[in-house]
Amino acid sequence: MTHAPPVQTFPPARMETMKPFPSPVAGLSCSVIGLLAAATLSLAAAPDAAVPWPSRPPADCPLEKSQDLSGIVFTGRHKEYAGADTWYPSWASDGDLYSPWTDGQVNRMRCYSGPRAWNTGNAKITGNDPLNLKVIALGKHNASAEPYGGRYPCGSLVHNGIWYYGTYCLDQQKDPWDIMGPLVGFRVSKDFGKTWTDTPCTPAKPLFGESGKNVAKVKMGSPHFVDFGKNMEHSPDGRAYLTGHGATRPEATCSWISGDEVYLARVRPAPETINDATKYEFFAGHDARGEPLWTADFAKIRPLVQWKDHAGCVTMTYDAPLERYLMCVTDGGRTGNGPYHTWIAESRRISGPWRLVTFLEKFGEQAYFVNVPTKFISPDGRTAWLCYSHGWQHKAANPPGSSYALNLREFKLPK
Repeated sequence: MTHAPPVQTFPPARMETMKPFPSPVAGLSCSVIGLLAAATLSLAAAPDAAVPWPSRPPADCPLEKSQDLSGIVFTGRHKEYAGADTWYPSWASDGDLYSPWTDGQVNRMRCYSGPRAWNTGNAKITGNDPLNLKVIALGKHNASAEPYGGRYPCGSLVHNGIWYYGTYCLDQQKDPWDIMGPLVGFRVSKDFGKTWTDTPCTPAKPLFGESGKNVAKVKMGSPHFVDFGKNMEHSPDGRAYLTGHGATRPEATCSWISGDEVYLARVRPAPETINDATKYEFFAGHDARGEPLWTADFAKIRPLVQWKDHAGCVTMTYDAPLERYLMCVTDGGRTGNGPYHTWIAESRRISGPWRLVTFLEKFGEQAYFVNVPTKFISPDGRTAWLCYSHGWQHKAANPPGSSYALNLREFKLPK
């Protein structure tokens, strides 16, 4: 195992950052760590005391403070599974969760999405208790990233027994995977991941026509499906929605974990529509009455949220009992090397306005791919579990137990 001992600063004080492990090829350290960590497929730390994590948003935060949700409190209960990252569970009609994963090992299966490998894994997660789940590797898929360096998992949705699995591309210039490439498209499985039909889109001809080449900036980078509950039961209109992050400033850092803006798209999911850009609509701002505008023209897409250098990887969950959308964003800064911050915003409507619930400074201290699986939200909507990856480079664990794995950590939303 390669897990560092817990740093006794929970909640976080201003702590020294560990020197990063050498990473000659971004993602390689993830793979090595994952293979070593896989010796323990289910890790659990002793429960910690319930402590609110202080919210310390930077002075330039553009979001108003939420008047309804006053932060989050971690209960101290947590569990870690497998030895890989990139977990985005989708709650299927059969009651199980299905998720992508990569850069590590699940059971005895190894997967790596970086140069020359370009594998992306898929897994089933069974059980109803977050502290007693079973993660089952179902297989892995190979698809070229050329002309990019890496091809990684992103949006994953299981709806009406059909699994839609997205991949996106990355390049590297100076810092690890510091160039965001496009969403390629979605491969499709009609048998819960046993067999797949690949996307007709390619990295050179991606779904939305975006490019990360020649200093171009991507907008719908690394998109993820909004979690509307079991079999998308709480979708407001039967559509699947996707959030992505990107930038438009020429000097912006637009990477796998960094950006300026959050974007939103929607589609009625079906094998015939999921890889057809003409079937999508894109959020295009608000009209004079504050109502959302939607367009079929990708060129007219507008940001849902803007925060310069603070809007990295984004996910969204609908908390049905609270009738609130929760947006989780990783703030990867300008280099993407970490440590990272996590901020959570809430809104009654998917189109906003969005208000800040909390800004978790140095959460992890390198948590990323943060999301809230609806399967584990309590009946009153006030207790849920944060799902995240951690420590591909920075190994200090804060809160204790965070590791290079599928991390689940219980939290409460105080009244």
